Amino acid sequence: MDRMKYLEDLDAGDRRDGTPTSQRLRQIPAETGKFIALLAASAPKGTCLEIGTSAGYSTLWLALACKEVGRKITTFEVLKEKAKLAKETFELAGVEKVVELVIGDAREYLRNYKTVSFCFLDAEKEIYADCYEIIIPNMVSGGLLVADNAISHKEILEPMLNRALNDKRVDALIVPIERGELVCRKL
Repeated sequence: MDRMKYLEDLDAGDRRDGTPTSQRLRQIPAETGKFIALLAASAPKGTCLEIGTSAGYSTLWLALACKEVGRKITTFEVLKEKAKLAKETFELAGVEKVVELVIGDAREYLRNYKTVSFCFLDAEKEIYADCYEIIIPNMVSGGLLVADNAISHKEILEPMLNRALNDKRVDALIVPIERGELVCRKL
């Protein structure tokens, strides 16, 4: 998909030229995209969510998986400028009918989703624990929550990771792919 390549190149350039972290796309590597798409396509029936859209790169992977199984993906982005770029991404990629983009803090909306079957969490690390605690009770049995950066940001995420790895409501493990993915399956 041409838009994926464009975003990959843009992200690589931002990382090379020292663009401030808050302004970079900070998207997942392609291998992680394939991994989350595989999991999303395998998730039980229910709602698919993404927290942290950025320019829509990971959303494209999830949209392809959702399109394959006849679902939609709802994605949340707090920064208006990134949401604008994501909207453009979805239009250019032809997936705008599969994607619902919500501009705002996901924590204000998550309680409205009662049958979550898949959630990809890749936002500011400080909100991971809050999102985890809101989503897990609303997941269907067999539902999957995947949190990015479980290895690369282990120090800041350690309390949330320990909570998930010891949570009796889920089976959880950290998959050492790219920056590390916490994968939780609701029991």
